[in-house]
Amino acid sequence: MPAGALANEFEVRTTTALDHVEHISQSLEPTDEALLVAPPTCEDCGFDDFDDLVNRPARCPECKSEAVAEPTFVIE
Repeated sequence: MPAGALANEFEVRTTTALDHVEHISQSLEPTDEALLVAPPTCEDCGFDDFDDLVNRPARCPECKSEAVAEPTFVIE
């Protein structure tokens, strides 16, 4: 689920949702489960090699498009 959708679901700001995601990741360390992150992806050129996999960048460094999809999170 993208951070924005998590924020809407729990009625918090996206930055707060990302803070909770980080905490959940740390809480999962001693378990058999892991938090998987699909990085943000440019919807125009497909670039997905962003430095920060958690935060959604304002624009793509390759094509300068602002159509960048949010990262998504899943627990497996």
